[in-house]
Amino acid sequence: MVTMMNARTTEQTASAHDRVYRVLRTRIMHGEIAPGQAMTLRGIGSEFEVSMTPAREAVRRLVAEGALFLSASGRVSTPELTNDRIEELAALRALLEVELASRALPRAHIALIDRLQTINMNVAEMVTKRDAVGYIRANLEFHRTLYLRAQAPAMLAMAETVWLQLGPTMRALYGRLRRTDPPQGHKLIIAALKAGDEPGLRLAVRSDVTQGLRLLVT
Repeated sequence: MVTMMNARTTEQTASAHDRVYRVLRTRIMHGEIAPGQAMTLRGIGSEFEVSMTPAREAVRRLVAEGALFLSASGRVSTPELTNDRIEELAALRALLEVELASRALPRAHIALIDRLQTINMNVAEMVTKRDAVGYIRANLEFHRTLYLRAQAPAMLAMAETVWLQLGPTMRALYGRLRRTDPPQGHKLIIAALKAGDEPGLRLAVRSDVTQGLRLLVT
């Protein structure tokens, strides 16, 4: 009986940890948390109504992914990226996402292109509303929808880890750009997909995923 109770407690803790991890991960990736914003295990536990153990495990997992920074004193925060780090992550986006798009091109059927156009309309709407988090969310949905067609899950997982590390910085970038028009890169990506133009697609993706980030380091 004691063993069964212990097993049930372990399962509940694991489930709570996973829930906290997924919600925090989504918030960070979508720029809902600013760069350098501090948080506490007690605060996380209180918000999610969980004990310190699942809160701590979720934070440890996000620290391992580079989404959170844990100082020697135990302070937890989202990272404030240096220029060198931003350039490195921009280069990673260019490498990974250009390859994902290239692999997706042979499977870019009409339904996919229609879906991307619909998502891009949502991107434009978020820009009009000046909704930074909505914009980042819709923008990532556009890219993820395309890259899923590459059928390269390990590569996509690596790209998502880069997005995760960049989430707070992307929010800061959006505030700096004060964008009023939707990004033109998406239209170029869709045009290249329609034309089956691989060189054009690679160029459009590389420009789309790096152009904005480079503005942060100039």
